[in-house]
Amino acid sequence: MSAPRFAPTPVIDDVRAYASPDVVPAAWSPDRPADLDAGQPSGERLGHQGPDQGYGLTLARRFRERLHVGELNVDDAVRGCLTIALRRASMFGRAPVIHDLTVAFTMWGFLDPNPPADLVARRVELFEGVGHVHHYKEARAIVDLVPDATLRSTPAQVEAGYPGAWRELTGA
Repeated sequence: MSAPRFAPTPVIDDVRAYASPDVVPAAWSPDRPADLDAGQPSGERLGHQGPDQGYGLTLARRFRERLHVGELNVDDAVRGCLTIALRRASMFGRAPVIHDLTVAFTMWGFLDPNPPADLVARRVELFEGVGHVHHYKEARAIVDLVPDATLRSTPAQVEAGYPGAWRELTGA
């Protein structure tokens, strides 16, 4: 066992060094029933996988007090925009960050105290009830509307395009 340099050691003891093990284990291979051979599956209603997606919920809580949801429920706005943020994060192969949620909330006007009336009407149409767990299909529909170009944009680019080009940003 190693010891700090200042610890006294008997003069006659040999100093241990690293030695390779006698047997090298075989390489790992996916041989269990639940192992995925070809990576994550993709398709309709399977979402976009990425690391540490649960952290997005922690980030979304930071926005709750700043959101202007109008007649919508805050949970509906958060769930709809969180799914967009998770898609954006997975496009870059990383966990969600605050900028993913900023992009999502900005494009849908939830950070604007006075969003355009037609945007508010479209938000109510799309987001109403999405906060409930049984409305996964509706939440996926919101995510699928948003163009990849918007998701690859920086928060500053999305903010510059909002509110004038909200239809192009959201795909709605």
